[in-house]
Amino acid sequence: MTKERKLWIAFLLVVSVSFAVLGYYGFEIYQKAPPRPAKVVTTDGQLLFDGQDILDGQNVWQSMGGQEVGSIWGHGAYTAPDWTADWLHRESLYMLNYWANKDYGSTYDELNSEQKAALERRLQLELRKNTYDEASNTITVSPLRARAVKNLHEYYKGLFMENPELNELRASYAIPKNAIKDEARMRQMSSFFFWATWATVTERPGSKVSYTHNWPPEDLVGNKPTGDLLIWTGFSIILLLFGIGVMVFYHVKMKNNEELDMPVEDPLMRQTITPSMRAVKKYLWVVSLLILVQMTFGVITAHYGVEGDAFYGLDLAKVLPYSISRTWHVQLGILWIATAWLATGLYIAPAVSGRDPKFQKLGVNFLFICLLIIVAGSMAGQWMGVMQKLGLTENFWFGHQGYEYVDLGRFWQIFLLVGLFLWLALMTRPLIPVLKKKTSERNLLLMFLVSSAAIALFYAAGLMWGRQTNLAIAEYWRWWVVHLWVEGFFEVFATVVGAFLFVRLGLLRTKTATLGVLLATVIFLSGGILGTFHHLYFTGTPTAVMALGATFSALEVVPLVLIGFEAYENYRLSKATKWIADYKWPIYCLVAVAFWNFLGAGIFGFVINPPIALYYMQGLNTTAVHAHTALFGVYGMLGIGLMMFVLRSMYRVQVWNEKLLRFSFWSINIGLLLMVLLSVLPIGLLQTVASVNEGMWYARSAEFMQQPGMDTLRWLRVIGDTVFAVGLVAFVWFVFSLDSKRKKAVEERVTEEEQIPEEVY
Repeated sequence: MTKERKLWIAFLLVVSVSFAVLGYYGFEIYQKAPPRPAKVVTTDGQLLFDGQDILDGQNVWQSMGGQEVGSIWGHGAYTAPDWTADWLHRESLYMLNYWANKDYGSTYDELNSEQKAALERRLQLELRKNTYDEASNTITVSPLRARAVKNLHEYYKGLFMENPELNELRASYAIPKNAIKDEARMRQMSSFFFWATWATVTERPGSKVSYTHNWPPEDLVGNKPTGDLLIWTGFSIILLLFGIGVMVFYHVKMKNNEELDMPVEDPLMRQTITPSMRAVKKYLWVVSLLILVQMTFGVITAHYGVEGDAFYGLDLAKVLPYSISRTWHVQLGILWIATAWLATGLYIAPAVSGRDPKFQKLGVNFLFICLLIIVAGSMAGQWMGVMQKLGLTENFWFGHQGYEYVDLGRFWQIFLLVGLFLWLALMTRPLIPVLKKKTSERNLLLMFLVSSAAIALFYAAGLMWGRQTNLAIAEYWRWWVVHLWVEGFFEVFATVVGAFLFVRLGLLRTKTATLGVLLATVIFLSGGILGTFHHLYFTGTPTAVMALGATFSALEVVPLVLIGFEAYENYRLSKATKWIADYKWPIYCLVAVAFWNFLGAGIFGFVINPPIALYYMQGLNTTAVHAHTALFGVYGMLGIGLMMFVLRSMYRVQVWNEKLLRFSFWSINIGLLLMVLLSVLPIGLLQTVASVNEGMWYARSAEFMQQPGMDTLRWLRVIGDTVFAVGLVAFVWFVFSLDSKRKKAVEERVTEEEQIPEEVY
């Protein structure tokens, strides 16, 4: 049996077994999600609210931006509080102060430690007891807790509507006045906040742990880390060390020092550029424009963290609230990166056979128009939803779904899914004749198609929840999209495309590349698929999810420890032969990808992944550190690198502006590093200390986040952001300057003996 065959078998086993486990525990999540009652009543028979209020309240929360305005269960934006942590602390203090006044005639803070301990225990006995009755589908609360709920409703109504006493606090949270314009909607959203918070403190039947595994940390109610958190944290670290040892041993054993005869000239210079390949150029122009737009919304979003409801004095929040600027910043990041990768695939597929199938160019142009409609339509719908101009059903379909990274309305999700399958068809058609020939590239091309198919298929997970699906179940499927689609199979696609480009350049043997891709994919997916669970520790899931998430998320990091070898190999290839200098900056982008893979995905990812770490860090700026360095550092830099590979092939005879590219490359990477080290990481670490010492509510509160020192750290981000932004502008300038210099370059290179083929033009 050949090595390739063995690796294909290993690949199929890893994928099938991993998804079987993922599916089994998905079924468990369905069965054990926090129950949503038909009604919530008091012990004396008063109806507090009914189940439909909770369901509609979830939709109201989604319509105003959902996870783009604070967070629920730790997932979402970072400027406003986590609403479950905030509600839990405020509810606890209301009840403690009531008892303190009734029993001792003073406030809770004025009591001595023994009196406080007695009241806290009383609070824990009341709040942690599970009063959900399955037979009647009812949650019962005490009259005091009902009064606390009504008090909190009035507080949140003032915050999300227009109580002038909360103007300063509202600005600190970057929430515009009348974010919710209707009191009935406000009451429904408060009902949803109550239910989501109830799940964080109420113990599961037969357990001493809440539905969210005692998250958020809150000493008043006894939400403290459990033994499971500590045990699985220790196990994940041990497994990580073991995995690193095995990987290093395997790498040394399998090290291949074979020498390859380098081509004397660039093989891509002889490659035919088909009409559909030339049509890809407009994708790259749009990607460049989206980069600038996304960067602009990033600047606005970051500034809202300082000024709250304004942009350098301009009352921008009236027309562009924080939830919209952040939504567009995150969504456009994913869209331009994905479009860059899709464009690369559309360029590579016909290049293999050297010809277009019938109607290939038409398909490429049609897909381009569809992508433009999706981008513009989804952004307009999200604005309409957040500005409360849509009904709850209309908002779900055309507005803002409220889930981070998958914010676009369901209609736009379906439209995008259809577009991805169209892209898959356009990728497959040119490769079918080549696959039938069973050339040496066949296995590499098969892996290319498998990864492309996975990109189309796994986005469909975003359709698995409905408008009023239980949040615990919606989170399960959301992370299928965010982790498996974005972090998983995009990673596989990137590995295949990178290897394929080096093969086409003659810098890597086909067999070596195929074995490397298959092995890397098997290793990555061994931890990556079940590593999805590390996002679900505290989202109403069973304990087994934590065990699996801790174990396999540690394995995700293992292959990244050898990323330095990949970086060195790519750097070495950039010096391999004289003509390869034309590909210096695309290859340097791959070196940068390796660096950010190690730092952003590896180091910063593992810092927050162990259960005990995430218990205190979930929803803090430490997550933003990982998000920026992994999403842009890895996938963004790879998207830019792939664009430059395509541009180098399109603009064959043009001398590139080395100074501009050098400036752009180093500005982007240094700026990203400064952004993180000077601002986002220090803020996240200070928040972590506050979370450990005081609780999640305090780490996310205006009291903590609006201190002068924290304000200074937010302003320091301007340094890194400016360097980063200038680098991106320089790159976009480079892309658009290529056409202006093209004719001149052609005239300089054309000689009487050498004629440039028509397809160059």
